[in-house]
Amino acid sequence: MARGKKYKEALAKIDRQKRYETDEAVKLLKELSYAKFDETIELSMNLNLKKSATVRDTLVLPNQFSDEKKILVFAKGEKADEAREAGAAYVGDDDLIQKIKDGWLDFDVAVATPDMMRDVGRLGPILGRRGLMPNPKTQTVTFELTAAINELKKGRVEFRSDKTGVIHLPVGKVSMEPGEVAENVKAVVSEVERRRPADTKGEFVQTIAVSSTMGPGVKIEMEAE
Repeated sequence: MARGKKYKEALAKIDRQKRYETDEAVKLLKELSYAKFDETIELSMNLNLKKSATVRDTLVLPNQFSDEKKILVFAKGEKADEAREAGAAYVGDDDLIQKIKDGWLDFDVAVATPDMMRDVGRLGPILGRRGLMPNPKTQTVTFELTAAINELKKGRVEFRSDKTGVIHLPVGKVSMEPGEVAENVKAVVSEVERRRPADTKGEFVQTIAVSSTMGPGVKIEMEAE
């Protein structure tokens, strides 16, 4: 892939052999940013996992950076009332299911009560492809709607290792204070380390790097707690 002049200039300012401390790496990304928009800072972690293993969970980052999500809730009766009071953008049952079948997808995350999942499951081919299907593993299938909605509004994010053992997710914006982004990075790394499979042998987290949308990656050093 051909890289532009500005990318190459930024790359030249990075010591490719060095693993930077988290705070230093984030400050460097901010200094090297050259895009005309507010770039997203992304974290990548390469894990030592068996082929059948997956590391997956959710957490609320210490410092938020994204717009408030449009939350849709599949619920009936009192639970529907609870979802509305908690601030869900859309609440319903069969009406929302039909609306989605007809092609409407103007929401960012879907939550469902367990009793709704038999009907919501019919939307699997639509929501699954877009990563919008409610799932107990991401705490989006629950009767605790107020707690779930509050966390999602605060910016709860999901991390999940792919088939190659890599976790990749956004952790901030270039416009944020470096310390805030660094705190988000450390929170994710700490949570991922807590999810280390019991049968993993050797070093679990092999490499960690941060990068901006348009810029090169910067490796960061594993830091002792």
